[in-house]
Amino acid sequence: MNVIYRRIDSPVGPLLIAGDDTGLRAIEFHAPRHPVARGADWREGDHAVLRDAQGQLAEYFTGRRRRFDLPLAPQGTEFQRQVWWELANIPFGGTISYAELAQRLGKPSATRAVGAANGRNPLPIVLPCHRVIGADGSLTGFGGGLPTKQYLLQLEGALPREIDLFA
Repeated sequence: MNVIYRRIDSPVGPLLIAGDDTGLRAIEFHAPRHPVARGADWREGDHAVLRDAQGQLAEYFTGRRRRFDLPLAPQGTEFQRQVWWELANIPFGGTISYAELAQRLGKPSATRAVGAANGRNPLPIVLPCHRVIGADGSLTGFGGGLPTKQYLLQLEGALPREIDLFA
């Protein structure tokens, strides 16, 4: 099965979105820390899931969408997928810690493993890994960079707009 991808513009820079007949498989920032593996079956083009994703992302960035309604097909281990699906339960405008995410999964001693899986999330924004923060409330690691994480959390109202990470 071919994976179809396209690049789109967004307020956080260019994004690569990819999917196939099973659903959306990837959203990548311009310089991802953990790029999604691409195979010979990847080709640039058009697909209904990409059109839907592009439209819903545009609505999200303008504040008109708080929850995504897309078929999702992230590729990863069973544990990674458990972590990623749990991310979808973090409400718009909310945040939780990595420890709380591990608790929600019933694996309270797996905070580091949860953090590693969170960092490999192939569908950031849609599966909102940006809503996971340090136990002390700090913004920690994010594949799109901390300024992007800050932007997304401010967009959702989880951070006041006047906070500047680099002040």
